Amino acid sequence: MAAHGIRTPDDFLPHYRKAADRLGVRADPAPKTVEGWIYEGRKPQRVFRPVIVEMLGYSIDDLWCDVPEGTAPAFIPLTGASPTALHADAGMDLNDMKRTGAMAVQRAKEFLLDKDRSMVGEDTLALLDDEVARLVVSYPREPLSVIWTDLLETQDQVFRLLDSSRVRPSQLRDLNFKAAVLSFLVAKGFNDMESPHQAMTMTRVASSCAKDAEHPGLIALADGLKSLIAYWAGKPSDARHYAERGAENATGRPGTAGLWLLGLQARAAAALGDAEAARLANEQAADRRESVVPDDLDQLGGLFTYSPEKQLYYTVEAEVLLGHGNEQLAAQAEQAVAGFSDPTSPNWAFGDLAGSRCDLALVRLYGGDLDGAAAAVRPVLDLPVTHRNNGIVVSAMRVRQAVMDSPAHTALAARDLVEEIEAFPAAGRPALPRG
Repeated sequence: MAAHGIRTPDDFLPHYRKAADRLGVRADPAPKTVEGWIYEGRKPQRVFRPVIVEMLGYSIDDLWCDVPEGTAPAFIPLTGASPTALHADAGMDLNDMKRTGAMAVQRAKEFLLDKDRSMVGEDTLALLDDEVARLVVSYPREPLSVIWTDLLETQDQVFRLLDSSRVRPSQLRDLNFKAAVLSFLVAKGFNDMESPHQAMTMTRVASSCAKDAEHPGLIALADGLKSLIAYWAGKPSDARHYAERGAENATGRPGTAGLWLLGLQARAAAALGDAEAARLANEQAADRRESVVPDDLDQLGGLFTYSPEKQLYYTVEAEVLLGHGNEQLAAQAEQAVAGFSDPTSPNWAFGDLAGSRCDLALVRLYGGDLDGAAAAVRPVLDLPVTHRNNGIVVSAMRVRQAVMDSPAHTALAARDLVEEIEAFPAAGRPALPRG
């Protein structure tokens, strides 16, 4: 807060109210309450926590942790913005410099894309390569609102090139590959915004481009995305069908696409109550992990690779969907959370971390540990609005239902947790940028 020039309750409240307005929340703390937070280290009541997280960009646990004197905190902001509000010593504000610089880069990109009016040049393709690589890596790590405009613009640029007569035959496969990758990400974005119809339509576009690129791995991944969309839309039979079809397309592929499709099969089978099919699919995936050879999709990273951490997360979720909650599964669930707890890891994804935490909460609930479940889901409920995508909200709602169905549902702690989860999606979904 000091970096923002916030040192007193009078300084604090205007920033707090702006954050509350963004969330549509009306919970104004008294100055004495704010004094307790700032000067006495008191942890805020739950009603105020989402606004403080939105305002400062860190989870409540990070904001109120003890950091030994003389050391720097090891955590990073939940949002893409820097919490330190850096400024240049003189002249233009650094944020304005970045904004105007980004506008200049965008103009330069448009210049380059328009420059090769007769035929697409290598510089244009290299530019698109860089953009695709950046967006693939950013998608699991950034809120959708941060990358959505760039994602749509880059997809449009690739489509325009494919529609033009400026593309050499040797370039068509590469451009169709890029179009498939970008359409996959756009489809995932629609799913995260709880728009399954648009998501499925865009996935079909991705599949068509993958076929034009003659890339079996991408064709299989498009089927996997259809399975994922159906799963989060509450259609496990469709999810199972698409996952099984994708697994056929992935046959013989050395990378991790086939493992993801097996994980999707297991999860869909578990949602249908077919424990044996879920177990077999997970066992197959575990056996095949040993022989994986990373391919071109794995080299892309992001959503196009199926890391061991994510495989464990899917394995635990299948067990959770079957209602299991023994000590061995609790240990696996804790391991899944730990696997996504290092934001500097290349496989880190805020959505997978949140999903793993919700699964851990469910395992603990099934084992009768209400307090442990509340502790597991707490960081999820502290996420800023920008990070609350459809999958995270659905996962949190599963925890709510499990609490209501548990023997401890009448306990005060259970009622508080249910009320807090009910309020979790009310502040909205990830907001799209204007324009």
